[in-house]
Amino acid sequence: MRLAAAVTTVAPPESTQQAVGYPSLFLLVLIGALVPVVPTGALVSSAAVVAFHQSAPFSPVLVFVTASVAAFCGDAALYWLGRRGLGSRNGSRWLEAIRARATRDRLAQAQDRLAAHGVAVLVLSRLVPAGRIPVMLACLLARWPLGRFSRGNLPACLAWAFTYQLIGVLGGSLFPEPWEGVLAAVLLTVALGAAPGMWRRLRRTPPAPRHEPGSGPG
Repeated sequence: MRLAAAVTTVAPPESTQQAVGYPSLFLLVLIGALVPVVPTGALVSSAAVVAFHQSAPFSPVLVFVTASVAAFCGDAALYWLGRRGLGSRNGSRWLEAIRARATRDRLAQAQDRLAAHGVAVLVLSRLVPAGRIPVMLACLLARWPLGRFSRGNLPACLAWAFTYQLIGVLGGSLFPEPWEGVLAAVLLTVALGAAPGMWRRLRRTPPAPRHEPGSGPG
């Protein structure tokens, strides 16, 4: 009890947390969109947990707006850099980074889905872990202008921010302490991100050979 009281006393007020937290969230999600190594989904879920436990009524809305705008700006900047690389004779390191993160199989699947369903594929690509980059590369190779990509990417970013914020709200509602909700939200987002890769590995694993009775050496 004394430790909890001390932590509460040392913790900065909500106004200070918001003044630092929202710009930090925007910057980290923006960087995560440009360099897909930052776990942006876990960041949004954690911010949603903290906002859930704050008394300010508009904190969850601010998390949603901050995350979705940052994701949209980051995607638009990365797509613009990729288009510049396509138009350049020597390409660009940004275009090569996008290509490196999209295997041939996943790129082919993204191109087929993009040709069949168009803009709707962008929304799903944002919700599927590691699905954003192959679809973005497919849009680049299809020579989509930035405006067309952005019109499809806006609802994708809104759906993405809402989904991960919902995970954070659920985590925050299950536990009385914010750090417990943050831990639960991070673990859940990490599990969701790792699930598709594990499923693909399981599908690629060949079944063990069956040994039927009487088939051994006589």
